[in-house]
Amino acid sequence: MLRGSGHCGTVWAICTVLLAGCSAVPSANPRAQKYNSSAEARRRPAGDGSLQKLAEAHAHYAAGVVEEVDEQPEAALKQYFQAALKDSENESLVLDVSRRFLQNQPPQQALELLSRAAARPNASGAIFAHLGFVYSQLGKFDQALAASRTAIKKAPGLLAGYQNLFVSFLQNKQPQEALKALDDAARQSKADGEFLIGLAELYVNLGMQTPSLRKETNAKALAVLTRAEKSNPINPAMRLKLAEDYGIAGDSAKAAQLYRELLKNTPDLPGLRERVRARLADIYLRGSDQKRAAEELEGIIAEDPTNAQAYYSLGVLALDGERFENAAEFLGKTILLSPDHYPAYYDLVRAQLALKKTSDALATLQNARQKFPRNFALEYLSGVAFGQQKAFAEAIQHYTAAEVIAEATHPEWLDQHFYFDLGAAYERKGDYAQAEKSFEKCLQLAPEFAAALNYLGYMWAEHGWHLARAREMIEKALKLEPKNAAYLDSLAWVLYKSEQPKEALDYAVKAVELSAEPDATLYDHLGDIYAALSQTDEAREAWQKSLTVESDDQVRKKLKALPR
Repeated sequence: MLRGSGHCGTVWAICTVLLAGCSAVPSANPRAQKYNSSAEARRRPAGDGSLQKLAEAHAHYAAGVVEEVDEQPEAALKQYFQAALKDSENESLVLDVSRRFLQNQPPQQALELLSRAAARPNASGAIFAHLGFVYSQLGKFDQALAASRTAIKKAPGLLAGYQNLFVSFLQNKQPQEALKALDDAARQSKADGEFLIGLAELYVNLGMQTPSLRKETNAKALAVLTRAEKSNPINPAMRLKLAEDYGIAGDSAKAAQLYRELLKNTPDLPGLRERVRARLADIYLRGSDQKRAAEELEGIIAEDPTNAQAYYSLGVLALDGERFENAAEFLGKTILLSPDHYPAYYDLVRAQLALKKTSDALATLQNARQKFPRNFALEYLSGVAFGQQKAFAEAIQHYTAAEVIAEATHPEWLDQHFYFDLGAAYERKGDYAQAEKSFEKCLQLAPEFAAALNYLGYMWAEHGWHLARAREMIEKALKLEPKNAAYLDSLAWVLYKSEQPKEALDYAVKAVELSAEPDATLYDHLGDIYAALSQTDEAREAWQKSLTVESDDQVRKKLKALPR
């Protein structure tokens, strides 16, 4: 698909691609063509010097080929230019040389060649189409329109004339006139599949550049593509283009159908099949059909076991699906096949951290540190990894480095999750003042972030600080997640610290009941609350359960202190 952010750059790309792909225009490779001067001579009367001119043209062309073989492109262009001047009736030559100048030089010399060729009474539509393109690039709006309309009159089945009008109107900021030019092209009843597919791309491009027209242009693009499909283009490359354009125009279901047909009907074209599978996987991913996307990616790997990108996409899918073992396997293969694929390193670290393989994660990060410049992901994930190892001082160093990098490059990366992780590291290190600052930043960014509300509230409650605010925060978190066992325990604990054990008891009991697995801290807190209520047997039972989950000398001391 042709894309662009501005009119001029985009329309140049449109013209270049479409003119280069026009079936009426010969290849730009001189050695792929035969400059047939003898054939030209037989068509021309003798005695007017034409034979001499043809001989000179042939000599210049041959000299150009030699210069090109010797890698002297500027000298080659000069020779080709002289050849076209000497033989301006040879349209194939004129088109070839003018295209070379459009690709390598300002368009003035192409204009000279095309103007000479267009002056001939029997000049073709292709000559005028190229001439219109050159005029548009020189900003000569009226001349561009005139040449393009002549091209359409002479060759109505040639898309280049219509697309030149389209480009000229876009350059002149007249999108409605550009749309009319495309609609005129769509009225060509005998247009072939290639013409229609190119026209559909122009409709889509107009919608991209003029969002107010997008709905209309996409609908027209789909209608044109339907016509192209009915022309039954049997060329696999053309059917692939048809499928791609259906997807771009918004009909993903039709695109997927065509891709599947291509897979079924092109068993002997592995390169094409890989591209088709990649497109299908993209459609399925955008439609959140991860199962079918994975099937296509696995098909790519079956046909090309060295396809690093397919392994990477499978790894990301597994990571999103929390299949961390699979993710680590696929991402490890990505790095093995493509050692410079830097996102794979960081996604692999995420999988390794989820698997609690912290040493592996740190090794992967060290490899990335040696290969790539220092960056946010590297420092942030290093912080997470050291935090997992309970090396909180090192974790904070890396989080701080990540913060500095993000502030200078992408401040939006410093979101509530970043400051939550930083706050947790400070709290685990025992730097409660910095922890409080980080959690406050987190809650400024996301006031409804339940985990941060609970963490800060619990930290204050644990130390007997700001108990009223702590209770308020924990209650807010619990309102957001009423069945969260940790939040219920936090509320019980802040009430206990506020000398309200009777009010705390129900929350503590409920926390134990809702916990997915036995939790030593929950039982410990429940024992403390029972003890404060002088319910000795219940306290003893709770503390004993805590010790069965996790050994703790402080809990043992409390058990021993209970009266018998």
